[in-house]
Amino acid sequence: MVYEFRLPDVGEGVAEGEVVKWLVKEGQEVKENQPLVEVMTDKVNVEIPSPKKGTILKLMAKEGEVVKVGQALLSIGERGEETTTAKSQPTITQPQPKPISVPTTSSQAAKPTQKPHEILATPATRKLARDLGVDLALVQATGPAGRITDEDVQRFKQPGRVSVPGAVQVTGPRGAEERVPFRGIRRKVAEHMAKSKSTAAQVTHVDEIDMTEIVQLRQKAKDAAERRGVRLTYLPFIIKALIPPLKQYPYLNSTLDEEKAEIVLKKYYNLGIATDTEQGLVVPVLKDAEHKSITQLSTEIASLSEKARAGQLALEEVQGGTFTITNVGGIGGVFATPIINYPEVAILGVHKITKRPVVKDSQIVIRDMTYLSLSFDHRVLDGAMAAHFVTAIKQYLEDPKLLLLETD
Repeated sequence: MVYEFRLPDVGEGVAEGEVVKWLVKEGQEVKENQPLVEVMTDKVNVEIPSPKKGTILKLMAKEGEVVKVGQALLSIGERGEETTTAKSQPTITQPQPKPISVPTTSSQAAKPTQKPHEILATPATRKLARDLGVDLALVQATGPAGRITDEDVQRFKQPGRVSVPGAVQVTGPRGAEERVPFRGIRRKVAEHMAKSKSTAAQVTHVDEIDMTEIVQLRQKAKDAAERRGVRLTYLPFIIKALIPPLKQYPYLNSTLDEEKAEIVLKKYYNLGIATDTEQGLVVPVLKDAEHKSITQLSTEIASLSEKARAGQLALEEVQGGTFTITNVGGIGGVFATPIINYPEVAILGVHKITKRPVVKDSQIVIRDMTYLSLSFDHRVLDGAMAAHFVTAIKQYLEDPKLLLLETD
């Protein structure tokens, strides 16, 4: 009997997913729980396994196509059966999709002496290598921690030439052009940002912060943290300074339920950490941040960021956020106006810390200064509340001893 396999409900409001890559082809025999397809939901790739053994009769979606939950993906049956003869489908409990791990290529699997875990590359880079017929074991890595990048693969295939993955070279009216598929994380980010901009009444408030005390505090704690295997950045200190103001101004830690005409004030603090990856912007969520120490925050941020860049985040690790931080300080610039991470109502931009001359106690002194930019939904928050909120963060950052007075 022909069975139509449909995109399962992966939970927490996910209504659709993009077919990233088929792992099977028509006519192929598959076993129960064998991975069938990579699907992207909420900027996370998941492998969806087969609910039964049989023959793949027909693939019903193309790579890059967005399918709804419940929409047919493929049909499974006996060899020679026709998909169109299926009138009613038996009830089969569909296995839950699993977060995609870093796979090995078939060429690597054929080498008994090869250790797949020694080759660091994201799923997208591995797909590019497969498409180009490149053995990753022969590619020199230039990425962080010895990771092979898309550019490394392209450079190996065509020395001296690097292009965008998936791009097609064409000749336009005015000369050579390159057409890049608008899909995957890039398209997901675009949809998310467009929805946020078209829904929220976005305004940005900027303030200048004296980070001198935090810089000195971090410097004193840095060596002790490294001895415990923790790389201490400024972000955990900013998070600690952010929690008390979020409690003081609960509308900043909320969402707007437009259907029920209710503002939902969250009594927990799950902070999204915007992370730049080779595939695009991903926002893993740091759960229950109010209960974690500086070192715990540092360790968890590092772990989530690494998983994001490796394409190994689980679905629950990008969901449930209540407020987002985007740190562009390591890149440069003066300040930016970040777009709210819908359906949240605010996002905090953290910028580069630089030494600048400022007036303090009627004297010109050199201090470590930065800017914080808060983009907020003016439907939920007034400008005065946003300004008070940033001022509260400023107080904690400029005098971190105040954090000692805080309790959970």
